[in-house]
Amino acid sequence: MSPRRIAFAITARSGAARRGTLTVRGRVTPTPAFMPVATQGSLKGIAGGRLPDLGFHALLANTYHLALRPGEETVRALGGLHRFMDYPGILLTDSGGFQVFSLATRRAVDDDGVTFRSHLDGAEVRLTPERAMAIQHALDSDIAMVLDECPPADAPREQIARACDRSLAWARRSLHAHRALGEHRACFAIVQGGRDFELRAAMSGELAKEPFDGFALGGIAVGEDAATIRDEVVRFAPLLPEATPRYLMGVGSPREVVTAVRAGIDLFDCVLPTRNARNGFLFTRAGTVKIRNADHARADAPIETGCPCTACTRSTRAYLRHLFQADEMLGPILATEHNLVFFRRLMEDLRRDVEQPGTIDWSWLEAGAAG
Repeated sequence: MSPRRIAFAITARSGAARRGTLTVRGRVTPTPAFMPVATQGSLKGIAGGRLPDLGFHALLANTYHLALRPGEETVRALGGLHRFMDYPGILLTDSGGFQVFSLATRRAVDDDGVTFRSHLDGAEVRLTPERAMAIQHALDSDIAMVLDECPPADAPREQIARACDRSLAWARRSLHAHRALGEHRACFAIVQGGRDFELRAAMSGELAKEPFDGFALGGIAVGEDAATIRDEVVRFAPLLPEATPRYLMGVGSPREVVTAVRAGIDLFDCVLPTRNARNGFLFTRAGTVKIRNADHARADAPIETGCPCTACTRSTRAYLRHLFQADEMLGPILATEHNLVFFRRLMEDLRRDVEQPGTIDWSWLEAGAAG
């Protein structure tokens, strides 16, 4: 691995859990790190320049969506995605592989790539491993993900095995295309395999032979219940190479994040904190606050005592409920900041727990308060 491109240092361990620092192209995040999802280059209510102050030094944007709108060449012409969205931290771009799962009714997969019908205007969109890497290089993200095929959790083993074979071939093509375009950004592989340990172990072993900068678990949280997701993470995390960053894609409830960190995962992304916030579901260590509920109408108290977010330090539950009831955009904005700060504090506690085991009180989580 070139130190100019990426450096990953593990500074503390507790069991399988790791505390470290990830540096990509001079941009740094402590790990374990939670990456908010800015699918279209926006976190929906939080300006990109504010995110480092909120404690987020890495986030995710989506290749497929940005290629549709505004188009990767527009972003390139305007100085790249960092400048376009005013975000100085590490930018990871998903390849569009998840859309193979989420837009299953609008796509056709073959051995060369995926053909989509745009959800915007119905136009045909073709993604191949080479095209996915070209888009990500045009966006100028720091970490480019390989194109993969993400099958549903309940797919037959034969279908999952075919997806693994196809994803392995696409990963090698993605890496070749990445290198041809320049090696100054990182490239992460994705391990598929559904719930099948043997398929995942085989794919991870083959990918580990290639000089990828990091490895991700994909195809988890695509139809399983929460308990199954946690079991899968514990079983599959050790399959990823030890010396590189380990990334769990699309999984993000507090209980699942804690389980995954204890299993040795370093990076996470999920829409959960921001999507829940926009729908009035707020994370606290005492449980989820449903801010639209009538019992908050005269509640002269913060969402969570001790939380340093703007909503908790300057507003009441009653005011926030009023904003949601009145359909004022400030409500989801304040709620989004609160949920992000909740996750920042969670990650800070997890890092501290690795460095100083036993110093963090996890009784609130063990009681099932936050899911």
